[in-house]
Amino acid sequence: MRIGELARRTGVSERSLRYYEKQGLLTAERTPGGHREFPEAAVDRVIRIQELFAAGLASTKIAQLLPCMRDTDGGPSEIATPKLVAQLIEERDRIDRMITDLERSRETLDQVIEGARQP
Repeated sequence: MRIGELARRTGVSERSLRYYEKQGLLTAERTPGGHREFPEAAVDRVIRIQELFAAGLASTKIAQLLPCMRDTDGGPSEIATPKLVAQLIEERDRIDRMITDLERSRETLDQVIEGARQP
Protein backbone atom coordinates (compact mmCIF):
# COMPACT_ATOMS: atom_id res chain seq x y z
CA MET A 1 0.00 0.00 0.00
CA ARG A 2 1.15 3.53 -0.61
CA ILE A 3 1.98 5.99 2.15
CA GLY A 4 -1.31 7.88 1.77
CA GLU A 5 -3.34 4.74 2.35
CA LEU A 6 -1.22 3.77 5.36
CA ALA A 7 -1.73 7.26 6.78
CA ARG A 8 -5.48 7.04 6.24
CA ARG A 9 -5.77 3.56 7.77
CA THR A 10 -3.72 4.41 10.85
CA GLY A 11 -4.62 8.06 11.40
CA VAL A 12 -0.91 8.95 11.34
CA SER A 13 0.37 11.71 9.09
CA GLU A 14 2.50 10.93 6.06
CA ARG A 15 5.19 13.11 7.59
CA SER A 16 5.24 10.92 10.71
CA LEU A 17 5.40 7.78 8.60
CA ARG A 18 8.41 9.14 6.72
CA TYR A 19 10.00 9.94 10.10
CA TYR A 20 9.34 6.39 11.30
CA GLU A 21 11.02 5.06 8.18
CA LYS A 22 14.01 7.38 8.62
CA GLN A 23 14.37 6.20 12.24
CA GLY A 24 14.29 2.55 11.17
CA LEU A 25 10.94 1.89 12.83
CA LEU A 26 9.14 1.14 9.59
CA THR A 27 10.34 -0.22 6.26
CA ALA A 28 8.99 0.14 2.76
CA GLU A 29 9.93 -1.17 -0.63
CA ARG A 30 10.40 1.34 -3.43
CA THR A 31 8.66 1.12 -6.77
CA PRO A 32 10.66 1.81 -9.94
CA GLY A 33 9.17 5.29 -9.77
CA GLY A 34 10.48 5.79 -6.24
CA HIS A 35 7.15 5.51 -4.43
CA ARG A 36 7.01 3.78 -1.06
CA GLU A 37 5.11 0.49 -0.91
CA PHE A 38 4.27 -0.74 2.58
CA PRO A 39 3.18 -4.30 3.40
CA GLU A 40 -0.16 -4.97 5.07
CA ALA A 41 1.67 -5.66 8.35
CA ALA A 42 2.72 -1.99 8.41
CA VAL A 43 -0.72 -1.05 9.75
CA ASP A 44 -0.17 -3.04 12.94
CA ARG A 45 3.43 -1.86 13.16
CA VAL A 46 2.39 1.82 13.01
CA ILE A 47 -0.28 1.28 15.66
CA ARG A 48 2.30 -0.40 17.89
CA ILE A 49 4.75 2.49 17.32
CA GLN A 50 2.05 4.98 18.28
CA GLU A 51 1.31 3.05 21.48
CA LEU A 52 4.99 3.07 22.42
CA PHE A 53 5.32 6.80 21.74
CA ALA A 54 2.20 7.38 23.86
CA ALA A 55 3.89 5.46 26.67
CA GLY A 56 6.69 8.02 26.55
CA LEU A 57 9.39 5.97 24.85
CA ALA A 58 11.87 7.69 22.55
CA SER A 59 12.27 6.56 18.95
CA THR A 60 15.72 5.12 19.67
CA LYS A 61 14.27 2.91 22.43
CA ILE A 62 11.35 1.93 20.19
CA ALA A 63 13.80 0.91 17.46
CA GLN A 64 15.51 -1.41 19.96
CA LEU A 65 12.23 -2.74 21.29
CA LEU A 66 10.23 -3.47 18.14
CA PRO A 67 12.27 -6.47 16.99
CA CYS A 68 11.91 -7.99 20.47
CA MET A 69 8.15 -7.76 20.67
CA ARG A 70 5.83 -10.64 20.00
CA ASP A 71 5.78 -11.80 16.44
CA THR A 72 2.64 -11.44 14.36
CA ASP A 73 1.78 -15.07 15.12
CA GLY A 74 1.63 -14.20 18.83
CA GLY A 75 4.81 -16.05 19.72
CA PRO A 76 7.52 -14.32 21.73
CA SER A 77 10.57 -12.99 19.97
CA GLU A 78 13.80 -14.46 21.25
CA ILE A 79 16.18 -11.56 20.62
CA ALA A 80 15.52 -9.40 23.68
CA THR A 81 18.76 -8.92 25.58
CA PRO A 82 18.95 -8.77 29.39
CA LYS A 83 20.13 -5.15 29.07
CA LEU A 84 17.09 -4.21 27.01
CA VAL A 85 14.79 -5.99 29.46
CA ALA A 86 16.35 -4.01 32.32
CA GLN A 87 15.86 -0.76 30.40
CA LEU A 88 12.24 -1.64 29.72
CA ILE A 89 11.66 -2.36 33.39
CA GLU A 90 13.04 1.12 34.11
CA GLU A 91 10.64 2.59 31.55
CA ARG A 92 7.72 0.73 33.11
CA ASP A 93 8.74 1.99 36.56
CA ARG A 94 8.89 5.55 35.18
CA ILE A 95 5.38 5.16 33.76
CA ASP A 96 4.15 3.80 37.11
CA ARG A 97 5.57 6.89 38.85
CA MET A 98 3.82 9.12 36.33
CA ILE A 99 0.52 7.32 36.95
CA THR A 100 0.93 7.78 40.70
CA ASP A 101 1.63 11.49 40.23
CA LEU A 102 -1.38 11.89 37.93
CA GLU A 103 -3.64 10.10 40.41
CA ARG A 104 -2.45 12.45 43.14
CA SER A 105 -3.17 15.45 40.91
CA ARG A 106 -6.64 14.10 40.14
CA GLU A 107 -7.35 13.67 43.86
CA THR A 108 -6.31 17.27 44.47
CA LEU A 109 -8.57 18.45 41.67
CA ASP A 110 -11.44 16.39 43.05
CA GLN A 111 -10.98 18.07 46.44
CA VAL A 112 -10.97 21.53 44.84
CA ILE A 113 -14.06 20.69 42.78
CA GLU A 114 -15.86 19.34 45.83
CA GLY A 115 -14.92 22.44 47.86
CA ALA A 116 -16.14 24.73 45.08
CA ARG A 117 -19.49 22.93 44.89
CA GLN A 118 -20.28 23.41 48.55
CA PRO A 119 -22.13 26.66 49.44
